[in-house]
Amino acid sequence: MTARLLHPVRYRLEVTLFKLVLWILRRLTLDTASAAVGVMFRTIGPYLRISARAESNLRRAFPEKPPQEINRIVHAMWEHLGRVVAEYAHLEELHCFQDGGRVEVINSEILARARDSGRGSIVVTGHIGNWEAQGFCATDQGVRVGVVYRAANNPLVDKEIRRLRECLVEAQFPKGPGGVRQILTHLKSGGLVCMLVDQKMNDGVPVPFFGQEAITPSAAAELAHKYGYPVIPVRSERIDGSRFRITVYPPIKIPETGDRDADVRAALVTINAHLESWIRERPEQWLWLHNRWPASSTS
Repeated sequence: MTARLLHPVRYRLEVTLFKLVLWILRRLTLDTASAAVGVMFRTIGPYLRISARAESNLRRAFPEKPPQEINRIVHAMWEHLGRVVAEYAHLEELHCFQDGGRVEVINSEILARARDSGRGSIVVTGHIGNWEAQGFCATDQGVRVGVVYRAANNPLVDKEIRRLRECLVEAQFPKGPGGVRQILTHLKSGGLVCMLVDQKMNDGVPVPFFGQEAITPSAAAELAHKYGYPVIPVRSERIDGSRFRITVYPPIKIPETGDRDADVRAALVTINAHLESWIRERPEQWLWLHNRWPASSTS
């Protein structure tokens, strides 16, 4: 079989496995599925090759922490990631503003004001807590939410993941030039666009993050500076099991000094400061597997 034909076969096998896992997880309660997959990831994850990157990133971010504490955070991170994966099968159970619900929302009125203004707005967040479920804190208030996402390598699996998100958001925009026009259209129509801004981008801006220069996605700050859209930081935290707290922060002030590059960079410094403070509080809930810092970066 040629390499050209292997891809479609592999894609079909992967999406079949993906659907099977979803089917199994949906046979379980949310709490059971989340806990079980969390234990599985905690048991296996630390021994995978990619886990060495998490350890390296943690040592760079927390040089003062002893090896046993780094090891504890790595194991807890894998458990948290396993829980997030399992919770994809139960996203519809993570609505906000329900009596006895699983999600507490702090400062929800900030999103309500953004909705009532009739103008577009941008939410910045990271791979912290359950970053997918936090979409409900806006959707459940009648906000028209769009999310910028990185497509999965397997287009068939990507289609399934996008289908799972449909209960959370109105629109999904792929990262890259192809999604920019869609993002602008959504913003101009008064919608909210959510961007995860904690991953390395080759065309981003070097900005301090844990005391080291990190290439940071700049689209949120650039759009806000050019069009005047408010930038609202939103944090997700896992409180206990599959229960969460979503905290909405006041919009970031975007400088307008006349120096565009300096203004954008200043806004990114503020965004990274928010992310860093959240991660320092709950380091086990961030995805340390990203190649966040260039190899030449030093403390």
